[in-house]
Amino acid sequence: MGIEAISQAVSDLAINFGEGYEGSKRKPMSRPYGVALLIAGVDQAGPQLYQTDPSGTYLQWKATAIGSGQETALNQIKEHYHEDMSIEEAEKLILQTLKSVMEDKISKDNVELTVVRADTKKWSKQSGEELHALIQTLS
Repeated sequence: MGIEAISQAVSDLAINFGEGYEGSKRKPMSRPYGVALLIAGVDQAGPQLYQTDPSGTYLQWKATAIGSGQETALNQIKEHYHEDMSIEEAEKLILQTLKSVMEDKISKDNVELTVVRADTKKWSKQSGEELHALIQTLS
């Protein structure tokens, strides 16, 4: 199943969740989640990044941000992101962006970093030590 199909299925769930099931006596429930989600992966179309929201909308992005610091984060991403970035450059941009929008000081204890590689189609999570070393390189 492709990344877009997964994103569409999550969005469809958000739209239909409150409607119940046809012919069922089961009562409809409230929204399954009240937040936006980022869904990333690599499929036959290459690297994919989608944003879903509780209204059932899903959008494809090259890079984006969600959450309370979204506007500031998006400005920083727009200013520094380019499609030919190395993974190392992208990791540093994301951590620098988080550093600029987080209320708490950024550390390996309050941030996680996961990379989905296009070449291997696998994801990996940075260890605490790797993350700490990356954070130390930020200005």
